[in-house]
Amino acid sequence: MRDHPRLPTSPGFWRSPLRGPWFTSVLGLVLLVGITVLFVTGLVSYAAYNPGLSRINDMTPDKGVLGFYLFAWPTGPVWLYRFTQGVHVTLGITLVPVLLAKLWSVVPRLFTLPPARSLAHALERISLVLLVGGGLFEFTTGVLNIQLDYVFPGSFYPLHFYGAWVFFVAFLAHAALKTPLAVRTVRGRLRDRSDLVSPRPEAPTVSRRGALWLVGGGSLALFLTTVGQSLGGPFRRTALLAPHGTADPGGGPNGFQINKTAAYAGITAADTHEDAWRLVVTGRTGTVRLSRAQLLQLPLHSASLPIACVEGWSTADQWWRGVRLRDLAALVGYDGDPPDVLVESLQRHGAFRRAALRANQVADGRSLLALYVNGEELSPDHGRPARIIVPAAPGVLNTKWVARLTFGDL
Repeated sequence: MRDHPRLPTSPGFWRSPLRGPWFTSVLGLVLLVGITVLFVTGLVSYAAYNPGLSRINDMTPDKGVLGFYLFAWPTGPVWLYRFTQGVHVTLGITLVPVLLAKLWSVVPRLFTLPPARSLAHALERISLVLLVGGGLFEFTTGVLNIQLDYVFPGSFYPLHFYGAWVFFVAFLAHAALKTPLAVRTVRGRLRDRSDLVSPRPEAPTVSRRGALWLVGGGSLALFLTTVGQSLGGPFRRTALLAPHGTADPGGGPNGFQINKTAAYAGITAADTHEDAWRLVVTGRTGTVRLSRAQLLQLPLHSASLPIACVEGWSTADQWWRGVRLRDLAALVGYDGDPPDVLVESLQRHGAFRRAALRANQVADGRSLLALYVNGEELSPDHGRPARIIVPAAPGVLNTKWVARLTFGDL
């Protein structure tokens, strides 16, 4: 049955003349570099949430030793998260054709019989299952998250984080075994002999180099139709495959990206009316309650900052104006170096109703409780009456519709 030409277990079933060690090796070396960058930028993105600061920010509990590298996320340069997450998302999308071509090039090996010729061979096949399955899982959940399409069970954050570690361990083992061979093959030091080469290939319609150009062209097309969302501003219109938000932001000073509207968060006009809304600030010396009018009597400062999100999109720099977080900390007994702060929103449902910021973020003079953007009051969808804006922080930590600030060690 293994040699029956109509069964995928037969080498004669796979007749494409494109398959071979050279074609597979080129794709593998591209993925070796690309996936390594994806893994590193993914870990950096997780660190940007400051999950070691508070369980409120930690979307992947019980991570144990996997959190060994966590560090205090810096506030500069202001475009840091826009860059690291933009690279992660854009590169991930760009590599999809390369990944699919690589899997296509080695698919005959998935049907090889017997499935295990020895214990060592069995372990290698198991590692390949983790490699292929992990790769498909990571790319699929990543693409679905970018499209805001959460059809998978559970939270994206732990699924993608733990899946990345399983996949990358298998990837490293595979790379250690195959990279030297792939390099020698690409350099032409090995003849094109492999179980991937069909014993009775069909007539070629395109060369292997031509097929690589086709894969590269697909990756380039995805790059050009994705990268604009990370650049923000007018370039966002070129990101044809990226979601453009859950609502049309319209024009004017508040006319920039919105992912979570006031209606979605359950925020009503009664909640934010000047007569009803108060900012509650708690710290070492007690609690103060501030109306919007009282906030406007405090010294106001401005900062030009973008908003960048885990989905890879970013706004252009917006001009924010409001009260510095460190000045609010001083109102409740922290005149020197301010501590961490827990920020709570009026938002009634959904993730990140609360978020924690590190002391270094609070201390930065560009970290604001913003009341205005681009010279105009915040719109309801952008967080009126007040929102957090912190340089280089992920968008979800720039809490909207702020109701309470609790300063202290978290």
